[in-house]
Amino acid sequence: MSTPLLVISRATKTYGGAPALIDASLELFGGEVHALMGENGAGKSTLIKLLAGVITPDAMQLEMQGQPIFIHNPQDAFRHGLRFIHQELNVVPQLSVAENIFLSQPYPTYAGIFVNWRKLEQAARTTLNQLGISHINPREIIARLKPGDQMLVKIASAFVGAEQSKAFIYVLDEPTAALTGEETTLLFNVIRRLREQGCAIVYVSHRMEEIFKISDRITVMRDGRIIETNSTSDTTPADLIRLMTGRKLEQVYPPREAIPTETVLLDAHNLCTRTVKQVTFQLHVGEILGIAGLNGSGRSEMLRALMGVDKLSAGQIRLEGTRQINVSPAKAWENGFAFIPEERRSQGLILGHSVSSNVMLPHLSTLSWRGLTLNRRREQRISSQLGERVKLRAQSYHQRARELSGGNQQKILFARALACSARILLLDEPTRGIDVGSKYDIYQLIRHISSEGNGIIMVSSELSELIGLCDRILVMHQGQLVEIVDAAGQTEETLLALCYREIHRDN
Repeated sequence: MSTPLLVISRATKTYGGAPALIDASLELFGGEVHALMGENGAGKSTLIKLLAGVITPDAMQLEMQGQPIFIHNPQDAFRHGLRFIHQELNVVPQLSVAENIFLSQPYPTYAGIFVNWRKLEQAARTTLNQLGISHINPREIIARLKPGDQMLVKIASAFVGAEQSKAFIYVLDEPTAALTGEETTLLFNVIRRLREQGCAIVYVSHRMEEIFKISDRITVMRDGRIIETNSTSDTTPADLIRLMTGRKLEQVYPPREAIPTETVLLDAHNLCTRTVKQVTFQLHVGEILGIAGLNGSGRSEMLRALMGVDKLSAGQIRLEGTRQINVSPAKAWENGFAFIPEERRSQGLILGHSVSSNVMLPHLSTLSWRGLTLNRRREQRISSQLGERVKLRAQSYHQRARELSGGNQQKILFARALACSARILLLDEPTRGIDVGSKYDIYQLIRHISSEGNGIIMVSSELSELIGLCDRILVMHQGQLVEIVDAAGQTEETLLALCYREIHRDN
């Protein structure tokens, strides 16, 4: 191999005496996609934050093209040519797409004083078009975009000026967590172009199929240490699972604990909202029902309609024969519905609040004395019991939600759902951005909840997940129900073909 573009040596970081990163060393080469894998808490994020200058290492040596460099802050990282795309949607919601794209760059001005908005929007449009993102309006306020489109804007901001960049290093942390298959393909094309230009790309993902599709080498971390680095072509998924977890996972999806009955639990008839059109289906007792579809197909909107977030313009919802009338989200929780949204950090959690506060957030009325004061002791007791059930790992239930890994943040939302003895769980991307160990915990939890006679409706962009977990799958296209199929016997190819197929109604 040629001289490494960047050499990281003896990177170490501890928090309060607890090691987060231990003597980690890594070499990055130009023209290479280097995958970094490990469970949540393995040390990946700590290493990335050290490179980004966000946190200060206890020890670390860096060499770029053979010359020592020092990164004390994000400005140093930027000056040395490092660019970062983080999993969290760190955008300024009140600003436009164009403004967010050029946040780290000087805005074009008139006479160095006034912002040239037309030129800024033109530059943003040019950047988006170069990446194949032509459907996003640079003038749109970014808060109005879906999470997937917001992530595309973030990606575009990191690639501003990429065509002119030399010896840049791009660090992508779960960049496809909020993207559809089409958007992921678009990103991979950009990554390949950067690799051809001699850039080094560090790619972090829990999606193994992506790792094997895009990477050249794979480094596995566990418990703050670098375990092993291998060529992707010499590595198998089983190897990765063994290296990441220290154990073998004989099955990706746990076996069923019970078979769904024929009893109808939920009956949705002719549902219509602003984006959902005449959708009819039934959910049976103990059934896991999946929803598949492309971005904009109405998958998430279907869950929002069932939860009362999006109001029905027509149609009926019956839970165990009882019609749900004028349902609001608060009423839906009372009636036995629980909802886990697709973007846990911005839509599901109050990150600055404690674990226990987040678990009990929709259930405060059960903890209050005459609506005046909260029984904090009972809150702690209930959240602790639920946390044990979902295998939530936290230092204490006073710990802030933002300090937990993505997998444990997701388990907070599952604990919240269990707190109300929900009959229907609505899950939107329940395993997005979490590691293989936490995924298995959540899969087991989903299986167990359904085996108790509850119904689950889940949306997932991972078609293999829908096939592996669900009993039946609703396929949606442009707000309409295309078909309902049994999950057994489906392949990702056949399911994807259905997602592209439009519904044809007889006139």
